[in-house]
Amino acid sequence: MSENYGQAGEVLRKVGFELDHLGIAVASLSEGSKFYRSLGFTEMPTEDVPTEQVRVGFLKLDNMASIELLEATSDESPIAKFLAMRGAGIHHVCLRVSRLDQVVSQLKAAGVRLVNETPRPGAHGCRVVFVHPASTGGVLLELSEPGERVAGKGHS
Repeated sequence: MSENYGQAGEVLRKVGFELDHLGIAVASLSEGSKFYRSLGFTEMPTEDVPTEQVRVGFLKLDNMASIELLEATSDESPIAKFLAMRGAGIHHVCLRVSRLDQVVSQLKAAGVRLVNETPRPGAHGCRVVFVHPASTGGVLLELSEPGERVAGKGHS
């Protein structure tokens, strides 16, 4: 049953957003990147994100968006659990926003269900909050506020 689809969309439309990346769960970055290398991606900078228990690899697209491959670094990682239940595939959609704390306050006030209500560290110095799929039509939505290392550049 839908839960606040309209409210989440209304808040995000008002505050503004850009597509940042698509997150794809993979068993391993080296295996998971094979398809993307066949598309012509030659570089994939990687980074560990301890708060999420993942190692990520970003494949930059020309439009300032990217594809993020996610490999679990722990059996307790949300990605490990996702892979065990569903196998490799799209895990989340990430939208880049400004003033994440304000966005979170507006979402909470609108009754939108969040996975984490307090922003936490993400890749590239970003701060992130996840919106529960129950409030987005079945898609896990990451909201990312760029950190100092990537402000205005998206994930790089």
